[in-house]
Amino acid sequence: MKKIIQTLLSSAMILVMQSALAQKIDQERMERDIAVAENVLGTLIKQQFEKQKMFFSLEIKSNYQPGYGVTFYIPSDYTTPIVLTIEGADLWQERVQGPNVNYSFDFEEGDEDDRVNRPELAGKKETLRLKDRAKEKSKLDMDSVQDMYNNKVIEAAKTFLVDYGDMITQLAATERITISNQGDQPRVWVKKYFNSPSRTHLSIEVMKSDLVQYKQNKITRDQALAKIKVINTESVNEVEPDLELLSSIFTRLYRPDLSKTFFIQDNIYFERLKDYGVVYYMQALSAQELGYSRRYVMPTVGLEDVDQATRDKTVKELYPKFEGDLKDNILEYGRTLKSLKDEEVLVFQVKMTRCAGCKIPSSLEYTVKSGVLKDFNSGKINKNTALGKFEVKKGEEQ
Repeated sequence: MKKIIQTLLSSAMILVMQSALAQKIDQERMERDIAVAENVLGTLIKQQFEKQKMFFSLEIKSNYQPGYGVTFYIPSDYTTPIVLTIEGADLWQERVQGPNVNYSFDFEEGDEDDRVNRPELAGKKETLRLKDRAKEKSKLDMDSVQDMYNNKVIEAAKTFLVDYGDMITQLAATERITISNQGDQPRVWVKKYFNSPSRTHLSIEVMKSDLVQYKQNKITRDQALAKIKVINTESVNEVEPDLELLSSIFTRLYRPDLSKTFFIQDNIYFERLKDYGVVYYMQALSAQELGYSRRYVMPTVGLEDVDQATRDKTVKELYPKFEGDLKDNILEYGRTLKSLKDEEVLVFQVKMTRCAGCKIPSSLEYTVKSGVLKDFNSGKINKNTALGKFEVKKGEEQ
């Protein structure tokens, strides 16, 4: 009973602190600061590519979460169209594309064209068709293009954080600014339908307290740059059986017949990231629409024919339980993972059911270190301690 009371009191204190923080925030000023910061970040990234003649549209989205900080989401490396000039190479133009954009390759005159069209070479086995050669070249060159792109983004992000991060004036010292290329959707189709390199994971982050120290001349610029946490890794194709097992467990847990809150229709996909951990992607649904009638079936709660208002009301009621249950399930079943190193992380990214005006987040992300899961599994820490070590990120409120 004493532990329960202590837990309730701690939860109440956290809610009070978050409420007080929210009351102090001038929302209009915060939105303005973030909008200006988005523009500055985008400009700095584009400036990194001026000499390489790279041209692309760069849409940056952002989100502020009280108690956590601001996250700027830049496009993933393969969803940003890029046109690049590579000097000194016979493949001189390559377009790294995403959905609805075609690949294009231009070569110097001569070379392959001549070998294909000259009669004296027509019968030789080593003669390749231009499109085949372009395909081979793309496999070799796209990795280096991607690495170059990511390194330049990191440099621009570091400059932004150190020199312009204080533009977001209302952040608390314990909050952070993060720049990430991670959305909330699985990208499994990219490998299948496009000849793309491995998906990369970028995260560049600094605490507001470190920026304050730098602005107050308590640390040097180099020391401030050293405090920036950079994650630059990529997905790997070979995965361990325990990661697949966890995917199948959650896919079964959140089918309509077992879940008591929200449910899924597709499988829960995951990505194994080198020296980082594993990310699981989940699309949480609340109802199935009956044709185009604006009437809904909500299978997890036994409602078979409800209107929009009833559906939205039920979603708001179910969300807190879904959030709590998911966290409990990640702890309970996540401890079955054996292949992750202690410092690697288990991440669940959830795209939430749409519910306009319901004041629930558009996405939910839980992150916990593998070492925490192992300590809980071995009995070194209790459930409350383990749950307290989860990092929570919530998307923009719907």
